[in-house]
Amino acid sequence: MKTLTPEEREQFVVNIITEWNNATPDQVQRGRSWYLTAHQLADMISEGHVQAGAGVIAALSANKSWPENEKLARRAFDVGEASGHVGDALAKAAKIMAGMDPAEVLPMSAKTGNFYRCILDPEDAEAVCIDRHAHDIAVGETYGNRDRGLSAKSRYALVAHAYREAAMRLGELPSTVQAVTWVVRVERLAGTGTRPMNGRDH
Repeated sequence: MKTLTPEEREQFVVNIITEWNNATPDQVQRGRSWYLTAHQLADMISEGHVQAGAGVIAALSANKSWPENEKLARRAFDVGEASGHVGDALAKAAKIMAGMDPAEVLPMSAKTGNFYRCILDPEDAEAVCIDRHAHDIAVGETYGNRDRGLSAKSRYALVAHAYREAAMRLGELPSTVQAVTWVVRVERLAGTGTRPMNGRDH
């Protein structure tokens, strides 16, 4: 990915704020409650071990819609073993369920680690989950199946910084700005038939 100019970086922030301003009151309310609801789920399925619950949800989140993600995490705790995902995700979930600290298992500078942090502490002032939708909102372009470069720490950090800057200007948490704008975008995409969405799609 090419180095961005200050003007291009500023445009990322403007794009995020513009999407925030497109949110209906209902979308804002649902976005605000998203990580709190996920935190409550993590607490419930793990019987109070919210750190483990959040870690397993995050570990099983890649390329899954939120209903699928939730179903896999619930089943993992119900039967004592994760299933229904690729080997790497299942291995991470197994380590967390065996008692390892999710922060030692998950890639904390990437999406999965930040998703874990947002679920573990919905008031985390730094964590921001940059999935494909969050990326496309910031760049102002739908990438489709093209590589967004988010596996590169620098690219992830660049987009995450834009959300933190937008959040600072809006007086919100970065995770709240990400969740609200995510709801707006996903529901817009679902309405156009570009890609039907059913819950949070990572």
